[in-house]
Amino acid sequence: EVQLVESGGGLVQPGGSLRISCAASGFTFSIYGMSWVRQAPGKGLEWVSGINSGNGRAAYADSVKGRFTIYRDNPKSTLYLQMNSLKPDDTAVYYCTKSSRTTWDAPADYRGQGTQVIVSS
Repeated sequence: EVQLVESGGGLVQPGGSLRISCAASGFTFSIYGMSWVRQAPGKGLEWVSGINSGNGRAAYADSVKGRFTIYRDNPKSTLYLQMNSLKPDDTAVYYCTKSSRTTWDAPADYRGQGTQVIVSS
């Protein structure tokens, strides 16, 4: 059974940093692309960042480029999102998603339960 379990969310002040994690199980993590998406209160899902398997090539939404870094630890089957210079607009539930192929931009077939990030003073 595929499981994606996010953790590390919380309350952080504007300008602060936070790292969230996604522990994966039930599939061969290293061969699939992975992504982070988020949902702000009252809004739809927004893609944030994706990373390929193999070459580890990453991509970012313009809204987070230069502030967020996605990376993966294949031996630990864990996906990370390092978030720096956080803004109130980054407040959202963050979900990790599993791609159906090796690249992050293929359709996702699984999503975790999410972790809440609140950016507020």
